[in-house]
Amino acid sequence: MILSPSSILSTSHPFSFSKTKISAITTNAQVPTKLSFAHHTNYASSHSLRRISSNTLSTNSRGTARPAMPPQKYVYPDPIPEFAELETRKFRSELLRKLSKNREAFGGDLDNVVKVCAEILNEFLHKEYGGPGTLVVEPFTDMLVVLKAKKLPGAPEAARAALLWAQNYLDRDWETWNSQEPN
Repeated sequence: MILSPSSILSTSHPFSFSKTKISAITTNAQVPTKLSFAHHTNYASSHSLRRISSNTLSTNSRGTARPAMPPQKYVYPDPIPEFAELETRKFRSELLRKLSKNREAFGGDLDNVVKVCAEILNEFLHKEYGGPGTLVVEPFTDMLVVLKAKKLPGAPEAARAALLWAQNYLDRDWETWNSQEPN
């Protein structure tokens, strides 16, 4: 069955057309084997559409179906205690420097706010952080919750500053750390 561009654009056809994407509607309609466009006849005649069943991911060069392969699972490295200690010290000093710009929001509790945030990040780095792809938001929401529970001022600002610091430096520092280690 050869289709023209106008038949693809019609609403009664079992295919929807959106710019360059043609997707089959989930019906039992027959799938055309070739598309033919008047202005590109040599291009369209060399390409064909195939119905893909739920147990088929791709076809080989002969057009026969291959069974689906299970996805490979990436295993992240274990946390590195030495990295966690160094990064926690760096985090503590950078967060103190950042938050001290707004000292009036924290009053005399600035050191306690930084201490709580650093303890939570240190625990995360020791137990869960295994490099890029493992930074999660939970430690930073924990910071907010604990700071509020302890009735320390500036909890949202401190948690936000901690998260921004981690997003900007943690993965990069991990890469630097691991590139310097001998293999």
